[in-house]
Amino acid sequence: MAPNNHTTQPSTTPPLGPRASRLHQVFDQALARTLKANSYSNFASCFPTPARHVPASLENVWRQLNAKLEESAKAEFEEIVEEREAVEHLNELDRLVSEARERKEASGESGKQGEAPHTLGADELYKAHLTPYLQEVQSTLDNKLEETHAQNAELAKTVQTQRLEIEKLLSHLESVVSDVEGAASASRQFTQENHTREDAIKMDEEMNTRSGF
Repeated sequence: MAPNNHTTQPSTTPPLGPRASRLHQVFDQALARTLKANSYSNFASCFPTPARHVPASLENVWRQLNAKLEESAKAEFEEIVEEREAVEHLNELDRLVSEARERKEASGESGKQGEAPHTLGADELYKAHLTPYLQEVQSTLDNKLEETHAQNAELAKTVQTQRLEIEKLLSHLESVVSDVEGAASASRQFTQENHTREDAIKMDEEMNTRSGF
């Protein structure tokens, strides 16, 4: 039997070089600041009525919202990084910079003999080779962030609508309770007046009976 030459190649992620690691670090820090800004106290201040009446439910909504925001942001970031092959390009930049530095050191000890193109420093190589690409990546990230902000604004609008509905419901419940209390008070007053009227009738009947004798 002929051996099976078809093998599935595992999907491997290249190791993160210095610049790729820094990119992930900057993203993680920015996301952490965003989530920290959306604290429960800030969230609850937007919904005072639910925070007062159903704080546990409101906190659960806040936790789910933050978890969804974090999950969505990380997924979109990883998708962009993978789609644009950012790690590979940043690792290539690290390699070019390292090679340029080694050539510069080998050719002239601090570059006293004049610099050839292949001995350019990190900044020159960066600008010449990767600035257009990184600008494109930055533009893509900005667009994604704008989309995320728009989605967050839409979500906030939905939450605001739900908040108004909850407040309207609570107001309606307060009105119903007030009506019930008013009806109960009127019923008690009617009962008291009815008893008084019955007592007066009885007294009148007794007086008439006595007068008849």
